[in-house]
Amino acid sequence: MLRTLAIRDFVIVDALELEFSAGFSVLTGETGAGKSILIDALTLALGGRGDASMVREGAPRADISAEFAVNTEVAAWLEHQELADPEQQLLLRRTVDNAGRSKAWINGISASAGQLRELGDLLVDIHGQHAHQSLLKAEAQRALLDMQGGLQAPAAQVALLYQAWRNLSKQRTEFESNAKSVLQEKERLEWQVGELAQLRIAPGEWESISQEHSRLAHAASLLEGAQEAAALISEADHAVLSQLTAAQQKLLKLLDYDAALKPVTEALESACINLQETTYALNDYLDRTELDPARLRTVETRVEAIHSTARRFHVAPEQLHQEFASLAQQLAQLADASDMDALKAQEARAQQAYLQAAQKLSQARAKTARELSAAVTAAMQDLSMSGGSFAIALNPAEAAACGLEQIEFMVAGHAGVQPRPLAKVASGGELARISLAISVITSCATATPTLIFDEVDSGIGGGVAEVVGRLLKRLGQERQVLCVTHLPQVASQANQHFQVSKASAGGKTVSQIAALDNKQRVEEIARMLGGLEITATTRKHARELLAS
Repeated sequence: MLRTLAIRDFVIVDALELEFSAGFSVLTGETGAGKSILIDALTLALGGRGDASMVREGAPRADISAEFAVNTEVAAWLEHQELADPEQQLLLRRTVDNAGRSKAWINGISASAGQLRELGDLLVDIHGQHAHQSLLKAEAQRALLDMQGGLQAPAAQVALLYQAWRNLSKQRTEFESNAKSVLQEKERLEWQVGELAQLRIAPGEWESISQEHSRLAHAASLLEGAQEAAALISEADHAVLSQLTAAQQKLLKLLDYDAALKPVTEALESACINLQETTYALNDYLDRTELDPARLRTVETRVEAIHSTARRFHVAPEQLHQEFASLAQQLAQLADASDMDALKAQEARAQQAYLQAAQKLSQARAKTARELSAAVTAAMQDLSMSGGSFAIALNPAEAAACGLEQIEFMVAGHAGVQPRPLAKVASGGELARISLAISVITSCATATPTLIFDEVDSGIGGGVAEVVGRLLKRLGQERQVLCVTHLPQVASQANQHFQVSKASAGGKTVSQIAALDNKQRVEEIARMLGGLEITATTRKHARELLAS
C-alpha cells in the first residue's frame, strides 16, 4: 500500500508531500489543473521513463520519493535483491536532472530503473487511457487467468515438465549428430575409470601412507636420535636427570637456612619428574620402533603408483579418489545417454507427461475463462457498454512452457461488433472501464496491493457514474484504490478526497494538491455538480451525494 508520496520540482509542482490511507481515494480538480501529475510522478518513482521535460522550469532536478507498506511478496523480493530494510520499510526515490540524467534508490541503496519497474509490478497496477496497463500484455492475461482459477501450481508444473522434455529431446538430438564423438568420449572415460579402479585408492589413503613412508624411510635416524636422547637424560655418566636430582638434594638441605629457596627446589622437582616421564616415553618408543625394510619397499611401491597415476590425470595425489568418483559418474551418465533406444523412450515418457499435464491445465483454464468472461460481460452492461461482451480466447499453439494455448482477452464494445483483442480496443474510455470490471471481479485473485484508475469514468455519467463509484468503493475494501475523476458520483464514494488546483507564484504556474475535510468536500462536490457558480442547491445535492 502506498503510504506517502513526496514530489519536488516535477513539471509544475514545486514541493508537495501527501499521505495516503487504505480504501478508496479520489483526486479531483478543474480541467488542466494537473490531476494526472501525481500519477505521472508515481510512475516515474516506479521505474517509468524520465526526461528533462519533467523538471520544473528553473530547477536543477525533479525528485520523487514514495513510501510503501511491505507485504510478504515484496519482502521476499527485497531479501533476494539484498535491498531489505531491518524495519520492514520500503522507500523508493527517483531523480531526473535538467539534462535528462536519472538516478534511482531503493531503501537508500542505488538501484536501476529496471529494478524499480520489477518492484513496481508487485506494488501498483495503473489503469487508464494513457497508462501502460498490465492487462494489455499476453503474459499478464495468462497470469491473471491462472490466478483467478488458482492454477499457478499446475502451470508451474507444466513449465517444469516441458523443460524436462526439451532437455531430453536436445540430448537425443545432440547424440544423433555427434554419435562418433560420444563413443570416443565413452571409451576415454572407460579407460580412465578402469585405471583408477585398478589403483583402488581409498579416501584419505594418500595422507596416511605418506606419513608411514616418512616414518619408515627415516627409521634408523629416529632410533638413533631416540637412543641418544635417552642416554643424555638418564643413562650417561653425567646424565641430566642425575645432575638435576643432585642439585635439588643440595638445595633441600639449605632450606632450613633460607625458605626463599623453596620455589627453586619445587621447580627442580617438577623438572626431574618431567625428565623421568620423558625417559619412559623414549624407552617405550624404542621398544615399538624397528627397522622394516620389507614394509618400506611395499610402501614406496604404493607411493610411486599413486604419484604416477596422479601425474597422468593431472591432479594432486590426494584428489585421486574424488576424480575417480567424478569420472565414474560421467561415464554412467554417458552410458545412459548413449543408449539411443532408452533415450528415445525417456523422451517419449517426458513428452507424454507434459501433454497430460498441459491438457489438464487447458481444461481448467477453459472453465475459468468461461466463468470470468460471463462475469465481466455482466459488469459491462452496467458500465455504459450495453450489449458489449467480453471473452477469453484460448488459441491453440505449439507446445510451450506456458501450455498448449495462447491466452487472449477479447472484447466487443457493443452489440453487433466483432470481438477484438483487448490490446486493440480503440476507445481509451472503453478500455479503462473494461479494465475496471476485470479488476473488481479478480480483486481477490490479484496480489497487487494498490490500484490506480486514471479517468476511468471518461464518457459516462448519471447512473453509470454511480455504478462506477460503487465498484471502486467495493474494490477499495480489498485493495488500496486511487482514482482521478471528474464525476461527483464517483468522488462522493471515496474514503479520502484530494483536490488538485493551480495557482500563480512568482509569475509561474504551480500545481497544488490538498486533502479535503468534510466541509471542503461539500464545496468540491458542489463545484463538480454545478461548475464555477456554486449555489445552495448544488451544495445540498453535494451533501446528499456524500451522505448516500
